[in-house]
Amino acid sequence: MQERLQKILAKAGLSSRRSAETMITEGRVMVNGKVVTELGTKSDPEADKITLDGKPVSVSKKRVYLILNKPAGYVTTLSDPGGRPVVTGLIKDIKERVFPVGRLDFNTEGLLLLTNDGEWANTLAHPSHEVEKEYLVKIRGDLSPDKIAQLSEGIKLEDGWTAPAKVDIIRVLEKNVWFTIVIHEGRYRQVRRMCEAIGLPLVKLKRIRYGKILLGELKAGEYRVLDPSEAKLLAGTDANVTRTDERKPFKKQRTVPGKR
Repeated sequence: MQERLQKILAKAGLSSRRSAETMITEGRVMVNGKVVTELGTKSDPEADKITLDGKPVSVSKKRVYLILNKPAGYVTTLSDPGGRPVVTGLIKDIKERVFPVGRLDFNTEGLLLLTNDGEWANTLAHPSHEVEKEYLVKIRGDLSPDKIAQLSEGIKLEDGWTAPAKVDIIRVLEKNVWFTIVIHEGRYRQVRRMCEAIGLPLVKLKRIRYGKILLGELKAGEYRVLDPSEAKLLAGTDANVTRTDERKPFKKQRTVPGKR
């Protein structure tokens, strides 16, 4: 059956549909030996020879959904021209080729989803879906009520105002403050840029929740397979997630003398 090339690439687990469109326009895709750059082009993966960067494209019928605790020092791309380690290098026992859903920057840790289901990834990434992402943040110094208000009301960045965020102080120490921030946008390095914009010296940034899925007890570099109900839950998540004490991974603490 003929389908659009970007959909075939997404089904093959090579990228999200949006990224596949870029691959096509860059001239990286060939059908039956001819370069295709037009996005509306259709093909039959069972009858045509489709290649990406000269490698055959095959569509796997098995869908894989993973949650990874990304360590700092990894890039969330399938390759890196600078030779830095990529997150997919941490996936050792999954035969299907998977790709990251969205990105975490090089120094950010925490929850990252990977899949070979381009349609699922496209659903999560679509702006209308407004999936909540929760981050644990450590800063040097104090987090004043004024700074909390700025984060909560929205920050003006070079690409426009951010949507209001939810901020919750977790721990206040002598030289540092730990807090969580919840956003639903997917801008590049958004939390880092929000902190930088209002002069918060960021020490550590870790994503601990995506939609209704928590990072849990996964150690850095570890991953697990999402069961079908979790994958379905994510695809149906809206922006309204009930916060309860049971769901919070950290207890609030006030100043601890001598602690950093």
